[in-house]
Amino acid sequence: MPVLNDDALPEGFRLMPGLLAPERRQALIAELATLPPGSAGQRELLDWPWCQALARWLAELPQLRDVMPAGAAAVQCTLFEKSPDRNWLVVPHQDLTIPVAERVGHAALSGWSVKGGRHFVLAPAEVLAEMVALRVHLDDATQADGGMRFVPGSHRGGVLDESAVRGWREQAGEVAVDALAGDALLMRPLALHASSKATAPTGRRRVLHFLFGPRELRYGLRWHSAI
Repeated sequence: MPVLNDDALPEGFRLMPGLLAPERRQALIAELATLPPGSAGQRELLDWPWCQALARWLAELPQLRDVMPAGAAAVQCTLFEKSPDRNWLVVPHQDLTIPVAERVGHAALSGWSVKGGRHFVLAPAEVLAEMVALRVHLDDATQADGGMRFVPGSHRGGVLDESAVRGWREQAGEVAVDALAGDALLMRPLALHASSKATAPTGRRRVLHFLFGPRELRYGLRWHSAI
């Protein structure tokens, strides 16, 4: 199902320079230092009070009102970290799974899985079109640091198969987005995005990836967590 219009994010992404003040950024880095070893990439950061407080602050920012869904519930926060020891590439893809409270029987729902004791489902395009991700950068995330690339406008195509992914890349190309520490990056989960391995000899790219959705879901689904 295509998404015909998106006036708030017409390209599917938007860089917001300097959203995070230096003192708040340093406080968040201090909180991350208290996490158990091996926490990079974990999806349960909303269990922590400091992350819940950050989610509420983000949801209430005036400059985000045009893109936030109704009620603006934070439903997931994931820590991604690239470093010389933890380095990877991500091929162009869409973020299609969402964390829900339990499995629901409905013909529109598929791709059920359980990760860390939590249920995930491949969400239909009309659900994902109501959502927005906000990536909060604690370090620089230029292309040398393994920063993001987007295929502009691709979120309007709905859930894309391999052929459609190739078509969008050939037609629209890719746009590299360089973010600095303290910047935030808004994106639609349906926007095709990718990142390369970090090539900087020294460096660290830590990102808090928040997912916001409407309080009420379709198809009888309920969020696992909603802050």
